[in-house]
Amino acid sequence: MQQSILLSLLALGLVACSTPKALFTLEGDQRAPATIQFKNNSTDSETYEWDFGSEGTSDQAEPSFSFSRAGNYLVSLRAKKGKKEDVSYQSVLIEGPSSCLVQIETDYGNMVVKLYNETPGHQANFLKLAEEGFYDSLMFHRVMQGFMIQGGDPNSRYAKPNARLGTGGPGYTIPAEFVDTLVHVKGALAAARTGDQSNPERRSSGSQFYLVQGRPTDENTLKVIAARGGFQYGPNQIKQYLELGGYPPLDQSYTVFGQVIEGLEVIDKITAERTNSSNRPLKDVRMRMKVIDYFIDKKP
Repeated sequence: MQQSILLSLLALGLVACSTPKALFTLEGDQRAPATIQFKNNSTDSETYEWDFGSEGTSDQAEPSFSFSRAGNYLVSLRAKKGKKEDVSYQSVLIEGPSSCLVQIETDYGNMVVKLYNETPGHQANFLKLAEEGFYDSLMFHRVMQGFMIQGGDPNSRYAKPNARLGTGGPGYTIPAEFVDTLVHVKGALAAARTGDQSNPERRSSGSQFYLVQGRPTDENTLKVIAARGGFQYGPNQIKQYLELGGYPPLDQSYTVFGQVIEGLEVIDKITAERTNSSNRPLKDVRMRMKVIDYFIDKKP
């Protein structure tokens, strides 16, 4: 009996004196934007503290974490038990995406936009403004269901509820970059501009843009629009319009320079908001942008 009690006490003592060991592995595509699942293999531990480099922290046992930008991150896991702890480190390399990507964050969800290399002027300008924080806290000030959501007016940052918006910009415009293969399918990112009468070169606003929601279309409609505009749709553009819908009347008149590749449903949520007579949402819809990867020469 005494021997049994002694063995039990020894076992309890071994458990109490055991030292935590921090161990982890990870799974997931390591190309930005990358969502990595961390598997915790620690032993003799009660609580955990994760540090994902400059991106964030977590106290979950097995967190899933999204790295928005390319880079080499030193990830640490601190496993604790009482006053004892152990730390494990791993270097996690997140590769850059194959294209320039920007995340547009809203209260309705986030959208990831791919910027086209075929429109280098618009691409470089949009990346520059996004990186500088120009768009942060601006509104989608013009919302039209079945058409698009428009934002990028700097006057919207501190605009009063009934203020009319849509005339602001960074003080410059951008030459048009019309590309036959880039069309106004759902999710297209395009540059706003003033009308042809005052802007015969169809130069784009330096900051205002819109994201197409559009509506379903058919081949006959596309043929009429192409004939009227003096251009032709290729098989791929026709296929895109039939699958996604969009707003083809604007093709070759406004510069398309990107496409939403994640979060198309966010456009639908925003266009469902009630608006006033100027198509401004009654509830302010603000944005914040994060460049996921970029190729701007930052030399002075």
